[in-house]
Amino acid sequence: MLLLLLLLLASTGDGQAQRVAGKKKNDVCACEVNSTMWSFPVVKYEAVLQQVETCEGSLNNLQEQVQLSHERLPQIEAVIKNVTARLEPHQYLHDQGLYTALSLRMLGQELSQLETDVSDIHSQLNNAQTQKLSKEVGKLRTNVDRMQVADIINMKSVKATLRYLKNSVESCKSIPKDFRGQHRYCLKGLITNISEPVVTKVTPYGKSYISGSWGKQANMESEGQKNSYWVQTLLNKHIWGNTLRLYQTYEDFIASVNHKDFTFAPSYIHANTIEGPSAVLYGEALYYHCYRSADVCRYDLKSNTVKRVTLPGIGVGFNNKFPYCYYDCRTHSDVDVEADETGLWAIYATLGNHGNLVVSRLAWDNEAETLNVSQTWETRLFKKAVSNAFMVCGVLYATRYVDEYREEVFYAFDTATGKDDSSLALPLEKVAKGVASLSYNPTNKQIYMYNDGYLLAFQAHF
Repeated sequence: MLLLLLLLLASTGDGQAQRVAGKKKNDVCACEVNSTMWSFPVVKYEAVLQQVETCEGSLNNLQEQVQLSHERLPQIEAVIKNVTARLEPHQYLHDQGLYTALSLRMLGQELSQLETDVSDIHSQLNNAQTQKLSKEVGKLRTNVDRMQVADIINMKSVKATLRYLKNSVESCKSIPKDFRGQHRYCLKGLITNISEPVVTKVTPYGKSYISGSWGKQANMESEGQKNSYWVQTLLNKHIWGNTLRLYQTYEDFIASVNHKDFTFAPSYIHANTIEGPSAVLYGEALYYHCYRSADVCRYDLKSNTVKRVTLPGIGVGFNNKFPYCYYDCRTHSDVDVEADETGLWAIYATLGNHGNLVVSRLAWDNEAETLNVSQTWETRLFKKAVSNAFMVCGVLYATRYVDEYREEVFYAFDTATGKDDSSLALPLEKVAKGVASLSYNPTNKQIYMYNDGYLLAFQAHF
């Protein structure tokens, strides 16, 4: 019998190799191995295997992150390049001080105009208020002169003071020499409550037309049209319109019968086309925002003619630059024309006032047949933080979105004093989410809402 030696390298408990002798039997090599002498390191093997799998997973994650970073790197570089380009105009702050010669010169020009206005007002009225204004303007001039030589005056506070003084001058212009008896309807303070809807009706064009304006004749002195109601719906893309529908009585309006349509522009892209939900019927004319411009138009219902005036301010917003927003933006609601006990108003925003609300008083000259802007006030309320606005007795009221069925009047700016109040909380119910327009009517103290194709009216209480 041939003895064969077979070396079996087996790991034992002490890590030593064992030599085992084998025998040839029936052409088969056989050997006996005592398995108790060694054991396979199963526990260590499984631990190592788990570590290998963990390393493979970590490596895969790392490779994915590297790949993702590689893909996003061009985007990050583009953002950095864009931010750098936007900051470049302000690089002068590092070595040229806080104010540029251009901004100071523009500020000086505004102040010079204010000094002229105050001087004119003071020469006409010469009372305690105009004397106070003169002193405050003189103090502001001193601060601006100091800014020419040292960066020690805050530009923001100077501009805020300038805005306050300009508003005070505009308010002085509003005070007639004989105040007693003037605007007797307005001696009642701010609105204290607004009723539930007293009128709810679908627009005569159908509720799919979600943008427009409506109301009652707003001129308190109007005789021929004093009971008439009107609807102006934006029939083209909820942005543009060229027709006005007029009802002679409230009953006709409710029943949608006996109406008369006026066409004030031959197409939706004409210069006289209305843009945005902005109209108001005042006397024998419809006032509205003109197509793609900073102008307010006046359409005469009798003569079928259109006159216009350009709104004052640096960079007047139009073509959807400063629409009403808050929750959802109402497209192309840049310029809002309103009426109250004191006359006609335009509400808008300008780049010069940093996108904040601006209020201008409009005046129609019957003799010259011209539309003019007589006064302008600047507020601190950002227009895109407002869902809509309206005027009552020279006071600007602004609303904000609360939920799908409620708006809230939260802000008031008094043009008579130049002061504002942001503590109001007057609820306005609605039947749909969006508000295209809000208009107050001085003849019956009602507020008219164009609510996504629904026409709502509310009673205002003072």
